[in-house]
Amino acid sequence: MFTAADHAHMARALRLAERGLWTTTPNPRVGCVIVKAGEVVGEGWHVRAGEPHAEVHALRAAGDKARGATAYVTLEPCSHHGRTPPCAEALIDAGLARVVAAMTDPNPQVAGQGMQLLTLAGLRAEVGLLEAEACELNIGFISRMTRHRPWLRLKTASSLDGRTALANGASQWITGPAARADVQRWRARACAILTGIGTVRADDPRMNVREFDTPRQPLRVIVDSGLNTPPGSRILGANTLVVGIDPQRRAAIEASGAEVLLMAPGPDGRIDLPLLLAELARRGCNEIHAEAGATLNGALLRAGLVDEWLAYLAPVAMGNPARGLFDVPELTAMSACPRFKTQDLRQLGDDIRLTLRPAT
Repeated sequence: MFTAADHAHMARALRLAERGLWTTTPNPRVGCVIVKAGEVVGEGWHVRAGEPHAEVHALRAAGDKARGATAYVTLEPCSHHGRTPPCAEALIDAGLARVVAAMTDPNPQVAGQGMQLLTLAGLRAEVGLLEAEACELNIGFISRMTRHRPWLRLKTASSLDGRTALANGASQWITGPAARADVQRWRARACAILTGIGTVRADDPRMNVREFDTPRQPLRVIVDSGLNTPPGSRILGANTLVVGIDPQRRAAIEASGAEVLLMAPGPDGRIDLPLLLAELARRGCNEIHAEAGATLNGALLRAGLVDEWLAYLAPVAMGNPARGLFDVPELTAMSACPRFKTQDLRQLGDDIRLTLRPAT
């Protein structure tokens, strides 16, 4: 169905889409390549929400050469009026002969209608080229559109014996500079960084992106049922959301510039984590990067909310008294143990990063 040239041009479109990895939220990452008679005549990618989509940039670059050409786009062209006009109509008006999309847009406002518009206008419209790669690039957007919650990526850093800190709380640094720099890149692509009150009180972290050039900082979200976040905490500020149940300390936190979100308690009397993720999805969050302690890690794991696990392992042993990764009740059967499958394994300096997803 698709030729080697088709694959090469779509691969280029995917590389272009990756340029928006840290900027497009809440929109998907999209790239477009326009080809005529075997020659690339226009390229573009979506940079940020509210600005022209990838197809528009590519059409502007192609000019009159777009007539009779083929457009390779990593996501089905939109068919509705949002902040920008429909890209499907722009492609039709430019006189293209063929449009190849890597995947159908999961947004219910599009969901096949873009390709249908192209077909009705007489264009040759095809979908499914390098679909798996395109889905990976927008895994959070797909999650928000189809599951109504963000893709949650849990990051842990531990010794080889699964410990995250010594018994006295000392943990800096378990992993080396290369692993820590890698974490910054994962933080940068996320829409929000999720942590718990235990981590805030123990480490006073900033939970922002550092030593990495990014035009935006993710929202910082603290799970804090009792609103016990100390007012002077470095994590507080205008880009922070503190989620709690008890309103008594609300004013002190809001004085720091942070937003307080009060929620009804879940069945266990704590923050209802699935409901929190649904709220973050409503706010346009596609990917959540969780960095927390054993309590919140365990709660996320028990609730089945961990979609991906970045497990950084350092070649060090810390011993039994040291702190563990997950606070979960005792398991009495191996069949009850949460299992993961390895997506990727790579060495970062002396450390190893395992990228894991739930085994299904």
